[in-house]
Amino acid sequence: MTTRRAFTRTAVVAAAATLAAPSIASAQTLKWRMVTSWPKRLPGPGLSAERVADRIRALSNGRLDIQVSAAGEVVPAFGVLEAVGNGVADMGHTASFYWQGKMAAATFFTTVPFGLTPAEHVAWIEAGGGQALWDDLYKPFGVKPFMGGNTGVCMGGWFRRELKSLADLRGLKLRSLGLGGEVYRRLGATPQTTPPAEILTSLQSGVIDGAEFVGPGTDIALGLYRVAPFYYYPGFNKPNGTGECIVALKAWEALPADLKAIVAHACATEANYALSEMERLNAQALAALIGDHGVKLTAFPDDVVTAARKEADGVLGDLSARDAASAKVHDSYKDFRARVAQWSRVSIEAVLRARG
Repeated sequence: MTTRRAFTRTAVVAAAATLAAPSIASAQTLKWRMVTSWPKRLPGPGLSAERVADRIRALSNGRLDIQVSAAGEVVPAFGVLEAVGNGVADMGHTASFYWQGKMAAATFFTTVPFGLTPAEHVAWIEAGGGQALWDDLYKPFGVKPFMGGNTGVCMGGWFRRELKSLADLRGLKLRSLGLGGEVYRRLGATPQTTPPAEILTSLQSGVIDGAEFVGPGTDIALGLYRVAPFYYYPGFNKPNGTGECIVALKAWEALPADLKAIVAHACATEANYALSEMERLNAQALAALIGDHGVKLTAFPDDVVTAARKEADGVLGDLSARDAASAKVHDSYKDFRARVAQWSRVSIEAVLRARG
């Protein structure tokens, strides 16, 4: 009898352990590292990175815990793609146009000159075939991309001295990335790929004469107005500001389905929230820049915009001819922009014009 009872107890304990094993395994915490291209807690993209990590941690009930590192803490600002693809980090928060030198078409997934607005861009990615093209483009680099933030419509840039015509732009050294930088080059300026954390010191030392970064809500935190008081619009060079979250493919494929859904949802939520938050911050910061800091808000001279529009067509055309992947992404983007153009004119553009 004693032996039977002992056997029964042992069997019950073993069965309970077997039943509990999946629950224990599922509750184990995965530790991920996220590297970013941003200074720590930079309003806009820096905070987007932290919110993505926080949402994933909360939604997964702590099963996926992500440590966020600012630019330079683990890898340089422009080393994020390589770090994630090589497994140095599991996740990154950055901007796709930083990888233009590795894959020319990457820039379309942040913004291109005279391109899609934020709402139009989201429509292309989510409903116009853009996400599939993005996935295919990044797969050889070992990463899976997501929209993970948006700084909205960007500004044309900060300049140390006033621009009265296109002639004043020629010869200037400008911090400008992506295809917008190439447009500025064709207008006679010299684009520079200065990391965000170094823009202010580069302006102060005279290494650069001007810089475009994001919009007022983020730019004010860098203090660029202290040495470059002329703030120009429209941001024809960057009419959208999608930030990307990239996940190492090996790490992504190892996740169970529910954690994959959580990561995707956290990124999509941030893409939406960040755009809303930046609308508020941009309006608030622009008022402070003008009212408190004496910034001279100025429209680009007409001849600058006209010449830039002409050069942008050539820049996009040249990019599409580089390789098959670039042509495929370019054609999809250009076709979508053409299809939404009329609706945007009679909807948001007309409403803003009517509102005065």
